[in-house]
Amino acid sequence: MKAFLVEKVGDREFVSGIKEVSTPKCGENEVVIKVSYSSLNYKDALSSVGNPGVTRNFPHVTGIDVAGTIHESTSHIFTKGERVLVTGYDMGMNTDGGHAQFVKVPASWVARIPDSITDKEIMTFGTAGLTAALSVQELLLNGVKPENGEILVTGATGGVGSIAVSILNKIGYKVVAISGKENKIDYLKKIGASEVILRDTFNEEAKKPMMGEKYAGVIDTVGGEILANALKYIKYDGVATCCGLTSSHELNTNVFPFILRGVRLIGIDSVECKLEKKQAAWEKIASKWKIDTLSSITNEITLEEVSKAYTQLLEGSAVGRYVVKIS
Repeated sequence: MKAFLVEKVGDREFVSGIKEVSTPKCGENEVVIKVSYSSLNYKDALSSVGNPGVTRNFPHVTGIDVAGTIHESTSHIFTKGERVLVTGYDMGMNTDGGHAQFVKVPASWVARIPDSITDKEIMTFGTAGLTAALSVQELLLNGVKPENGEILVTGATGGVGSIAVSILNKIGYKVVAISGKENKIDYLKKIGASEVILRDTFNEEAKKPMMGEKYAGVIDTVGGEILANALKYIKYDGVATCCGLTSSHELNTNVFPFILRGVRLIGIDSVECKLEKKQAAWEKIASKWKIDTLSSITNEITLEEVSKAYTQLLEGSAVGRYVVKIS
């Protein structure tokens, strides 16, 4: 079968590209999925260049997302021909991922694709969409309603940010987007942002330990200085979710938002969260949270175009979601 393979050829030296590899066979309580679509994520791009924080086993097939049909199963839960998807867990990290014609995974990682959504659509969401949905869900669970005020979304042109903007707009929130890409302001307004603030402007203005109350909630996708500054603007009893570190893994902040305004900072993990929680999120994504602007954030590519897209992800120039058509 064809796969996008990363190989280690020397100390901290890696090469990658399309290779012919053996089709996997089922072990106990496993399934083999015939892949129709996968997607690209920042974690995939890191794996493609041998980042040891993501992948240590080589040769390695990238791809932390996959959708397709059950080709072979030794599990009593799944039968041949069922439409399924996998996001997260160890797939695409130290277990071969979805950038191949077939992928083998434990049955415990697999979720069913709702009938109301196609394989391509659900891979447009992928890990990014799942993360965005889990972030929106935390705002709802913590009482942040549309009438409470605007929601700030950071890193808004990225995969998680774009989908978060679109879902929030779909369910009635007014969204303010932050981006470092001035040429993407029209794009962000098209997918649902009512206002766009440039990253440098936002950081320059947030110089005080606390700023005026402005946002009912924040969905942060980048970490670092932007998250630290966003916390200063959250209204009393507001919520910020945090799911990314493309800006920085460090958070240099103060305690004032937490002890003076009761702000809550909630971490979002879409990798190891329970399968039941993932399945519930997919059901919402496929129904009342299914966004109308999906085509606007989708870039469909082939396996042969994955290398170029990885470069764009690592350079920070990617916009929206990359969906990889496998078969």
